[in-house]
Amino acid sequence: MARCEVCGNDYGMSFEVHAQGAVHVFDCFACAIHRMAPICEHCRVQIIGQGVEVDGQWFCGGHCARAEKGQVGIVDKV
Repeated sequence: MARCEVCGNDYGMSFEVHAQGAVHVFDCFACAIHRMAPICEHCRVQIIGQGVEVDGQWFCGGHCARAEKGQVGIVDKV
C-alpha cells in the first residue's frame, strides 16, 4: 500500500502520477486534482478542463485570460 501525499490515507488501490520528472501518489482523483491542477491566474479556480495558456500563465477560459491580460484575440478552443 502507498500513502496519499495529500490526505495521508494508506490505501491499497492508490495510484501514481508521473509528471515533469516527479512521481506523485494519490488515493483518489480528488486528491490528485487538488495537488496537480493548475490554478487560474485571474479567478483562482482550479483548472480541471483544457484551460487557456497565454504567455506561460494558465487561465480557466478565454474570459479570464482577456480580463487579466487585457488582450483581444484570446479565445477558448472549441
